Amino acid sequence: MSSTASNLALVTGATSGIGRAFAERLVADGYDLVIVGRRQERLDEFAAAHPEVKVRPVVADLSTDAGIDTVAQICATEPLTLLVNNAGVSHYMPLADLPADKARELVNVKVLAPTLITRAAVAGMLERGQGSIINVAGMIAFSGPAPQAQMPRRAVYAGTLAHLVAMSQTLSAELEGTGVRVEVVCPGVVATEFHERQGLDLSMVPRMSAEDVVTAGLRGLELGEVVCAPGVEDATLLDTVFHADLAAFAGQSPELASRYRAH
Repeated sequence: MSSTASNLALVTGATSGIGRAFAERLVADGYDLVIVGRRQERLDEFAAAHPEVKVRPVVADLSTDAGIDTVAQICATEPLTLLVNNAGVSHYMPLADLPADKARELVNVKVLAPTLITRAAVAGMLERGQGSIINVAGMIAFSGPAPQAQMPRRAVYAGTLAHLVAMSQTLSAELEGTGVRVEVVCPGVVATEFHERQGLDLSMVPRMSAEDVVTAGLRGLELGEVVCAPGVEDATLLDTVFHADLAAFAGQSPELASRYRAH
């Protein structure tokens, strides 16, 4: 597909939940779309429902090299205005209980795929002097210090989201002044099929709508946020975290810290 429209977006994981909500909002905003997912029938259904814009359905499994390469090739050759790396899998379980194939799938979908797809898109965006990248992570990225009593362990899942936060922050700094913006969106619990596919019933848990997550993500871009936390009212909490990160980073020394020295 070669688009002559001023706005072309690619959304991964577009067949349900946050990805579908992004796709719906972008159609309303007049974007042409490349929508990526594993379910052909859902992709075709979305395209048929939106004849007012150009929609290219792409079936790709981002847990595989072939799927990642397919989407990366599109990102490298199409004039994307916006890339939304949203695809995800849950696999909530302690590391010792996580089957190797599920661990590999999780890392491929939430680390390898967004890394390589973003890499493919950035060069063209830089050449055009504009573009935006939105990575969808979650507040679990900040849950590492939580004791077991507060949150069940999900080490690999939390780690993949933390990767997206750190990568987005660092990439945003790399691209400063280029016209290319980067944001990572970190919602809490969202009312989608995501948890149901894991066999979790969260119907009694207060949840944000996918549409509100999209509203926050797009407004956060306008506000110049690199880390967008849709459910955090007090943004200074995030600033405190990031200032502490930088203080720890700046506090390092080539001298061994005194607490590690033998007495």
